[in-house]
Amino acid sequence: MDVPVAADVLGTIGAVCWSVQLIPQIIINYRRHNATGLQPSMMMFWAWAGVPLGVYNIVSNFTIALRIQPQILAFLSLLTWAQVCYYEKQWTIPQTLAVVTPIGICMGGIEVGLIFALRHGESRGVHWPTILMAVLAALFLALGVLRHYRDVYVHRTVRGISFIFCGIDALGDLTSLLALLFHPSIDVLGIVVYGVEFILWMGIFACGGYYNFRPWLQQRLGPASSNGDVSPSSIPEVSNNANMETAGIALHDLPSSTSAFRTTSAENDIVSTRKRRSVSQSIRHRVV
Repeated sequence: MDVPVAADVLGTIGAVCWSVQLIPQIIINYRRHNATGLQPSMMMFWAWAGVPLGVYNIVSNFTIALRIQPQILAFLSLLTWAQVCYYEKQWTIPQTLAVVTPIGICMGGIEVGLIFALRHGESRGVHWPTILMAVLAALFLALGVLRHYRDVYVHRTVRGISFIFCGIDALGDLTSLLALLFHPSIDVLGIVVYGVEFILWMGIFACGGYYNFRPWLQQRLGPASSNGDVSPSSIPEVSNNANMETAGIALHDLPSSTSAFRTTSAENDIVSTRKRRSVSQSIRHRVV
């Protein structure tokens, strides 16, 4: 189905969604002077995902919006990763720039080199490197989202995940998928790249329904009986709360859910780090 206007519009919406999901997080980090709960590994996976995805989209002659989209993802993800290093790992600005700048230059150089190399290969009928770019893009995007699955499995909770921002990301995947359908020829690999992440986000929403909506619905439909029996649906929540308290995180002390991609394990890491810092400071004061 060749509808260039629809492909351009949908591709632009996808690029905007992938920008909107991280720009508010970057602003929030700057205003709060912390990046509490953000997973640096997730941001780095997404940053590197922009390289093979950008190569694939450009070599495949997708719409301008879909060519620019991976560059936006890589830049904003790398910037967010730098904020985590600066605010949470206490790197100085020169240290952060000394690490982030070479990484960004390396990513850009690799992408440009691969674009020329793959175009030359395509002209000679060599297609497997282009297929490899699609596979790597899907892999890196999936690894970023799978970090949430690990946290949900370990902690049996979706607490801390902002479903608004996850929904925006999923919308970006969906509109990009639809844009490919209006491309002159159906690109199966491109559909797989965006489809894998979209399906994984749907799984996160399913987890949210299981851990949040299901207990709430059970409480509404089957409240505790008059003889004082406790509703079974309250047990998982108590367990989750106990786990959070055991980890040293009071529920009322959790940062605002405006963090786009906060995870429970990241909260634990931050709390442990801050405890170690406070202990070290107290020891230094005693020595002095």
